[in-house]
Amino acid sequence: MLIALSVVVALLATTAIVAVVNLPDDLSIGRLSQKSNIYATASDGSPYLLASFYDQNRVEVSSDAISQYVKDAATSGEDPGFYEHGGVNIWGSLTGAVTTLFTGDVRGGSSITQQYVKNVLVQQCEALSDDAERMICYDAATETSPWRKLKEMSLAVGLEKKSSKDDILRQYLNITGFGGSVYGIEAAANYYFNTTAAALTLPQAASLVAIVNNPVKFQLDEPDSTTNGAANGYAANKERRDYILDEMQENEKISTADHDAAISAPIEPTITEPSTGCRTAGGSAYFCDLVLQTLRNDPAFGADADARLANFRLGGYNVYTTLDPVLQSAAESTMAENVPKTFEDWDVGGVITSVGVGTGRVLAMTQNKDYSQDPADTGANFTGINYNTDLDQGGSNGFQTGSTYKVFTLAEWLTQGNSLADSVSAWERDEWGTFGDSCNGPQDYGESFAPGNDSSWDDDSSYSALESTIDSINTGFIGMAKELDLCGIRKTAEAFGVHRADGGALEQGASAVLGTNEIAPLTMAAAYAGIANNGVTCTPIVIDRITGPDGAELPAPQSNCTQSVTPEVAAAMSYAMERVMTRGSGSPSYYDTDPQVPMIGKTGTTDENRDTWMAGASTKVATIVGVMNVSGVGEDQRETYFESGQAATARHRMWPEMMGVANEKYGGDEFTEPPRDLTR
Repeated sequence: MLIALSVVVALLATTAIVAVVNLPDDLSIGRLSQKSNIYATASDGSPYLLASFYDQNRVEVSSDAISQYVKDAATSGEDPGFYEHGGVNIWGSLTGAVTTLFTGDVRGGSSITQQYVKNVLVQQCEALSDDAERMICYDAATETSPWRKLKEMSLAVGLEKKSSKDDILRQYLNITGFGGSVYGIEAAANYYFNTTAAALTLPQAASLVAIVNNPVKFQLDEPDSTTNGAANGYAANKERRDYILDEMQENEKISTADHDAAISAPIEPTITEPSTGCRTAGGSAYFCDLVLQTLRNDPAFGADADARLANFRLGGYNVYTTLDPVLQSAAESTMAENVPKTFEDWDVGGVITSVGVGTGRVLAMTQNKDYSQDPADTGANFTGINYNTDLDQGGSNGFQTGSTYKVFTLAEWLTQGNSLADSVSAWERDEWGTFGDSCNGPQDYGESFAPGNDSSWDDDSSYSALESTIDSINTGFIGMAKELDLCGIRKTAEAFGVHRADGGALEQGASAVLGTNEIAPLTMAAAYAGIANNGVTCTPIVIDRITGPDGAELPAPQSNCTQSVTPEVAAAMSYAMERVMTRGSGSPSYYDTDPQVPMIGKTGTTDENRDTWMAGASTKVATIVGVMNVSGVGEDQRETYFESGQAATARHRMWPEMMGVANEKYGGDEFTEPPRDLTR
């Protein structure tokens, strides 16, 4: 067989060389698939890793960041003539090609340059976003065919004409696979030995290079393997490792003493699982998920969905977010202390979101669940749904906001020239008559709409807009709405960026005045930040900056700020909402906040006390805290007690914790004084 094979090789050599001349010799080398990293920024300005993402765990490094042991092990073990040939070991490659042709088995003989070429062709396939196209490409790049070998040879020769040997070796060590999803020498050093490519010892370097030859057979992360496990000293890898060490000595890359010491060294992997996915971000996982959702919808990351998916697969991005680790730590801590992950007979939910006033920067975001996108995680403590965000941002259908929504009726009341001192008829009744609606026509609900109040009120009473706000009098706000335009109230809410979490249009009936629309907490946080910002609302953002694989800055999504109401109206709203905090329903949160700065706020409670909210802001930070029945039905929070206390008052235990930390770090100024005609 060997004689016959030699004859065939000799006869085909000339033909093969002619064929190679007519094959393509210009290799298009795209960027390698790498990890992308998402960071927060610590108080000292240093980046703080939240999570990494990758299809291929790779960190591309320069040549001087790779141990010489690795380079010498690779050339000695895989291609001793690397620095002498022109890219192709002709005899080895043709022998491999003909053996493949006659036996159907893939044979080696490829130079390092040829192996690199094959890996590049496979990487080009990996970059395709369409699964079917990717598989067709992959099959062509890896088919068992002598002609595929010949193509690789031609491309290898062409590559060596334009690239140095050292650079080809560097690129080879960065692209090659080391088992599983581990690619490139830096990631391999991290994963298998918890070190860097530069710091690898001689035996470690030889063990890693051994894996390249047959990753499934030689990888070091299966300690229970009977052929290559801890019990037998990773025998399969050691045999290949020792062969490489022998070759390194033979090629005078290492001394006899170094060779003998390395041969005697045991293989002792320290498997270090890389951080991957938002789940590794712990309590910040839901914020991390929002960052991912943002990237997938950001034109800076690609012109369309397919391009963005392809870029995301390739990775290599560093994303620096708006998250404030100090506020985030406070959010996670107070949530864990006050709202359980699960509760008997109740799908309990808890959320905290903080937004920078005037910037839109999301500073903190957490909830009471363990983040998971794994269908196997079926416990009530797990969810992949972000309760803080809209449905199209990986969130829920939203939650009724209760009385926190009343501030938009107050805004419209003031916009239409009314004063905080003006009174409305606020007595409870079964028939409210007709409400004006310039969008849908007059609305008459008959006796089907008869809202009550949280406490007993004098049926004959009239209350001012200020009193109705301080004491959150439902009928006071319905009385205001009766004198306004329901469509105008809705448009004023929309001017603050308020929208339904499910993407539908805001409901604008009379009941909507009391907070029946399902809205994401993040949306409400941004709206309250707009009130505190003299009526200028800034859309939420979660990314400060992005750098690409080449280190260049990419455009990050920007916050868009718009004047929602006049500064005078915003000042009057703040005037009323400050008094909610000092004299009204927000006082339990206000007086437990330390340190105190001027703060505005509003509480919210839905029917049967199923959802409770505390929303408010300083001139620097706005925070929304909520405890909800996620499924929409469940317990009366005033009759339910967590270990931390009454469920209905958990909001007043968490909000002060958050705002105390925010006030300590960011401070807060006095709110603008409103004009007298809006307060008297």
